Amino acid sequence: MMFFFILPAGTMITVSSNTWLGAWMGLEINLLSFIPLMSDNNLMSTEASLKYFLTQALASTVLLFAVILSYMKESLSSQVTEINYISMVILSSLLMKSGSAPFHFWFPNVMEGLSWPNGLILMTWQKIAPLMLTSYVIDSYMITLVIIMSVIVGSIGGLNQTSLRKLMAFSSINHLGWMLAAMKTSESLWFTYFMFYSFLSFAIIFMFNNFKLYHINQLFTSFFNSKVTKFVMFLNLLSLGGLPPFLGFMPKWLVIQMLVSTQQCYLIVILMAATLITLFFYIRVCFAAFLLNYNELSWLLTTQLNNNLTKMMLTTSFISTFGLMLTPLFSYIL
Repeated sequence: MMFFFILPAGTMITVSSNTWLGAWMGLEINLLSFIPLMSDNNLMSTEASLKYFLTQALASTVLLFAVILSYMKESLSSQVTEINYISMVILSSLLMKSGSAPFHFWFPNVMEGLSWPNGLILMTWQKIAPLMLTSYVIDSYMITLVIIMSVIVGSIGGLNQTSLRKLMAFSSINHLGWMLAAMKTSESLWFTYFMFYSFLSFAIIFMFNNFKLYHINQLFTSFFNSKVTKFVMFLNLLSLGGLPPFLGFMPKWLVIQMLVSTQQCYLIVILMAATLITLFFYIRVCFAAFLLNYNELSWLLTTQLNNNLTKMMLTTSFISTFGLMLTPLFSYIL
């Protein structure tokens, strides 16, 4: 419980800090409070927490080194070119912390060893502080390369996966590319995208956790309480992929509109092409369940859920599925 309260405190210190040193301290507090939460007393989570610690410690070291170097450069001379190189090093360390390509090597492996609630924290909350700092030092040329690599790695990397946790990790890398694209043009847009992404991730991971699903073959053989629950789960997946009738399309729509207004059409084409590949592997997961004549093994035990959990699952799924239709109503109220 103590670490659970220290975790958001570290992020808040980073976000509200005036100096790079204060931001670094917040990142360290956040890291050292998340590692005990990751350990579930099994071998996989211990390995995952060690991998996470080593990569984050490396990124923190590089960040601190670059920050000290920038302070020294500012005090010694006023050469702009060196400070640009330093800002690129700072940006690289922050991108490693957030898990975007080409610094994504640790992210799927760490996700594989975590439970679903910890995986959700890693995919959502742990990205806030690095992304907030990234928005301060964003470099147009380098970030464009990172965006393209993130969406391509996130989409192609998920094609060959049978583990749902790795699938969600590669999906997260793809969404991170979209967030960085939003960050290029608008400060508030990337946070709006992040909020939508966090909600959709919560909706789908909540269901995965309740039904104890970790691999694709479990989806094919699971006998759910009702066909509605199964159908709703897969609609959530399609919403996370950004299929138009669902809520997940809304943040992508906003980003595309913003990129069109800044004449970055080449970037839109790459983002949309990569998102179609992610939709392909989501549909591959859903396809068997959507077939009306699909056979299920009747001898598998049904998972009993209490009423409150079922209500919560259906509420989040309803918002995820029909949220796009409700947005004009909210804009009218506001």
